[in-house]
Amino acid sequence: MAVRHFSTGSPFEEQIGYSRAVVADGWVFVAGTTGYDYATMTMPAGIAEQTSNALNTVAKTLEQAGCSLDHVVRVTYIVPDAAEWPECWPITRDAFAVAKPAATMMSAQLQNAEMKIEIEVTARLPD
Repeated sequence: MAVRHFSTGSPFEEQIGYSRAVVADGWVFVAGTTGYDYATMTMPAGIAEQTSNALNTVAKTLEQAGCSLDHVVRVTYIVPDAAEWPECWPITRDAFAVAKPAATMMSAQLQNAEMKIEIEVTARLPD
């Protein structure tokens, strides 16, 4: 079984030692992704814009791996402040309108205080 690894070039991937995504046996596992704009390493202040950035990064990574947000079967959202979570719903609803993956939202502290959401997905490569 060939395993493929994908990177966004984020310095965190190198510093911490992980891949943005790993493809194995028809599955695509995308690591927890925050709202950074990885081209500029800037983080927007609001959770809605961070959610959009994170989902854009996830979508680009899935595309590199050979699938899309429409192939996501599982998504986990982690937010430090659960009261902000409803601001994300319109964005997540649009992103997963086709896939409608199984989903979990957890409230937990993230790596940096500026991070308001982290999104992790599992997708299945199309036949």
